[in-house]
Amino acid sequence: MEKTIQSFSRWLAIEKGYSDNTVSGYRRDLFEFATHIGEKTVVKSITASQVQSFIASLHGKNSGATVARKLSALRTFFRFLLRQKRIKKDPLVGIVGPKTGNYIPVFLTVDEAFALMEEPGENDSYMLRDKAILELLYSTGMRVSELVSRNLPDLDFTEEVLTVRGKGDKERLVPVGSPALEALHSWLPQRMQLIQIRSGRGKTVEKDAIFLNGRGGRLSVRSVERMVKAYGERAGIIQSVTPHALRHSFATHLLEMGADLRSVQELLGHASLSTTQRYTHLTLDHLTDVYDRAHPLSRKKM
Repeated sequence: MEKTIQSFSRWLAIEKGYSDNTVSGYRRDLFEFATHIGEKTVVKSITASQVQSFIASLHGKNSGATVARKLSALRTFFRFLLRQKRIKKDPLVGIVGPKTGNYIPVFLTVDEAFALMEEPGENDSYMLRDKAILELLYSTGMRVSELVSRNLPDLDFTEEVLTVRGKGDKERLVPVGSPALEALHSWLPQRMQLIQIRSGRGKTVEKDAIFLNGRGGRLSVRSVERMVKAYGERAGIIQSVTPHALRHSFATHLLEMGADLRSVQELLGHASLSTTQRYTHLTLDHLTDVYDRAHPLSRKKM
């Protein structure tokens, strides 16, 4: 099983272009399955009852969404094995995953988003960098993994667009707002100074990365998550603020201001429109309020 999982992981990364985080998640779920059925089990001998036993063992210890995710990893794995002709039959055929319910994304109000951007952070050595990160996340709706992997050549200040490489190695162009561009202009001199100091000391520096840590390396996803959470707390926002909450806020606020669903789908880099549609119910209260205020036959005018 171990060699097969490693081969599958390489296929996900190289052939499918999945991110490191996605590949490691699939690998982790598959090794959990391998431990349950016995790591020395021959792949072609895996049965539907073994899969069902594994899924049953997950209930009570995992949420429905987590069980569904692990089942999705298994489905992709066995489809890979079928294509490779390592198995003759998919043991997941007929197995149905748990109902996960409707996922409601966490997002900030417009006022909360503005409060987050205006949080001074005056005592931070990398305040200019952090401000640029916050503005860019909210301005573009990027995933945090996409943000930390961006290089300076990806940013076109003249056209005011950023080239983003998302899931499945798919590339898209995303407009960048003026506040984000101004914040980036403020950060770049400090970035160059950091590169010069580190290079002058003979240290290795990520010269292409837009955002650097104090050691001249590329910022990690975890570092950005901690920074965003800290700024959210300083701004007095009750809920925990994450980079993904800023992505959800970006989408929700666009829809509330009249953007069409297809455009938001393109900006977010969603492969399926159904993924973007989760945001539509979030704007229902806003749309109802607009209707009540504008329509001549609304309930508030009768």
